[in-house]
Amino acid sequence: MSRKRILQIGATVVIVCGAVGYLLASGIAGGEYYKHVDEIMQNPQAWQGKRLQVHGRVVKSSIQRRLTGTLPEYKFQIENGGKVIDAHYAGVVPDTFKDEAEVVCKGKLTARTTLEVSADGVMAKCPSKYEAKKLPAVN
Repeated sequence: MSRKRILQIGATVVIVCGAVGYLLASGIAGGEYYKHVDEIMQNPQAWQGKRLQVHGRVVKSSIQRRLTGTLPEYKFQIENGGKVIDAHYAGVVPDTFKDEAEVVCKGKLTARTTLEVSADGVMAKCPSKYEAKKLPAVN
């Protein structure tokens, strides 16, 4: 094998390894943690500034809405396991976003333990819409 061919193979291996390493590192660093409210509130300082997906239920009567500019702004609380976290979101919420709805909110936790929800960060569902219908028993 010629020296030129060996250098080409070596350069290719270095480039491929570098690209794979970069993709792995950026995927790990750019990832989001999926946590329930009670898990975060056990040690909120550990989660500050990190990208999170927070799962829980909207606390009844906690939704506050106001119009600022072109987008509505929401402040609400999310609860799970007896723990509560404040959330702030500016944008359009899904139709199923309401009191006691199950939600997953994407965002970052601030130093004041408020979840600043990102632009595409509110996903809500209404359990009654997705539960299977009960069929009558067959004798």
